[in-house]
Amino acid sequence: MYTPRAFAETDLAGLDRLIARDAFVTLVTVADGLPFVSHLPVLYTRDGDRVLIEGHWARPNPQARHAGSALMIVHGPHAYLSPGWYADKEEAARVPTWNYAVAHLHGTLDITEETSALAGIVDRLSQVNETSVGNDWRFEHERADHVRQLRGIVGFRFVVERIELKFKLSQNHPVANVEGAAAALQQLGGEDNLAVASLMRERLERRKDGAGAT
Repeated sequence: MYTPRAFAETDLAGLDRLIARDAFVTLVTVADGLPFVSHLPVLYTRDGDRVLIEGHWARPNPQARHAGSALMIVHGPHAYLSPGWYADKEEAARVPTWNYAVAHLHGTLDITEETSALAGIVDRLSQVNETSVGNDWRFEHERADHVRQLRGIVGFRFVVERIELKFKLSQNHPVANVEGAAAALQQLGGEDNLAVASLMRERLERRKDGAGAT
């Protein structure tokens, strides 16, 4: 991923936040020289620098046979920025841009069809997501009909070996531009606009607390 130094994020708390916001990822593998893509809900575990992602495919999905190297994309908020929001829009001849946060995780897929492992993945996914919608469906390990449903899926563990975090949040702009654009996004409203405005202000505070404002 092309990541200018100003936009590179090194604190893995940023990855935690992206996953907590949206644990629905894009998984990319390559087979016979061609990329193959799936979009999947996942479970995330981090212990220091060690990151593990778990999930499952429908059994007919060809990617369920793609063990080995893979790329997982974690999508964060994104928003259009108008040059009209910048304090120096005329003298600097500013142009439109897009701010966003994203993570690319590189690693290895280990595939499992073992019943207890599949049951554990489905159980934990349901617990996380049922809680988020205020409901209480659970995978019942003792129910034969629930266990039979596991025949229709293939599970995976994705061991992450390299993490790229890109938070493009106007860090290369003067403070007045960042403040103006964040205020405009805040006024527009909407989940992504508000999230990007919040992230921009966080980075701006870091800058003011560190090397000073420009």
